[in-house]
Amino acid sequence: MEDQTKGEAMRFEIMRLDDVDGTAVDSTVVDAASVKQIVQQAAAVGQRIYIRPADTAAR
Repeated sequence: MEDQTKGEAMRFEIMRLDDVDGTAVDSTVVDAASVKQIVQQAAAVGQRIYIRPADTAAR
């Protein structure tokens, strides 16, 4: 996926969430092509994640 306004690939921040209270335990910034794989891995182990577009400062 390309961000048409900037001419570069979209990036997303993916946060792993605590099972008890849902707070963010850690996070990583990945390109759009990696999101599907990370979602599938999280689903396979029952991990809770939150995905949002990454800030430009998060790179």
